[in-house]
Amino acid sequence: MKIKKINNFSTNDHVFVICAYRENQYLRECILSLKEQSCKSNIIMVTSTPNNYIRELCSIFEIPLFINNNTSGIASDWNFAYQQMIGKKLLTIVHQDDIYEPDYLCQILKIANKAQDALILYTDYYEIREKAEGFFKQYYNRLLNIKRIMNFPLRFSVLQRIKWIRYFILSFGSPICCPSVTYIKTNLPASLFDTNFKNACDYKAWAMISKLNGAFVYCPRRLVGHRIYKDSTTSVTIANNIRKREDLEMLSEFWPKSIVRIIYFFYQKAEKSNNSL
Repeated sequence: MKIKKINNFSTNDHVFVICAYRENQYLRECILSLKEQSCKSNIIMVTSTPNNYIRELCSIFEIPLFINNNTSGIASDWNFAYQQMIGKKLLTIVHQDDIYEPDYLCQILKIANKAQDALILYTDYYEIREKAEGFFKQYYNRLLNIKRIMNFPLRFSVLQRIKWIRYFILSFGSPICCPSVTYIKTNLPASLFDTNFKNACDYKAWAMISKLNGAFVYCPRRLVGHRIYKDSTTSVTIANNIRKREDLEMLSEFWPKSIVRIIYFFYQKAEKSNNSL
């Protein structure tokens, strides 16, 4: 009989790694959301575009800054972020324009210590959408509801370790909110993100990780606010058709081309959600 491994992760085992790019006006708000966590953790920042704005914020909030000299794209930045703080077992890659609810890390530690051989832990999220009068929080829309349905099976521990279930879920698109993910580094490869992708490098990573032994653990609490605005990376890649090209490539890893066209017809609803800004 296999003895279940008991985890004892603490805040000392975790690090938030903020990926900063140029002079983003939402970076300060992002930092504050990490500083205001109920469970205090390590925070560092990485960038491939060092500037006085980033250095000043790091100085104000006493955050160590690490420079990535490889400027080949998002995947390179994320791999660099992932490879920092080698001694830490848990790592969350933070997008500079998103925010985290105060209980995010406490909840992540709670589920990490319950899960058996977890690979990734991730939560539900809400959108922070741009309007003429400012931003507002949106908790329900067609895209969010579809993703919650897709993630529903992974709420149950008995299903989290079954490879074909998570692989089947991913065959219809990625329902995983990338900034909500905490990686269990001790159970994962040294490098995760494919530098040939500009937008779907996270989707590619989930597909790769889904084939490994271990669990995908989903928490249905909305603990991350994902900002949607016209200059965000997601919106820009949609406008440039990068997202379409890469999503089609990813779907083709799961299905023949005739099926991919049908799936993508419905998958485009996600793009319309961003283009409605």
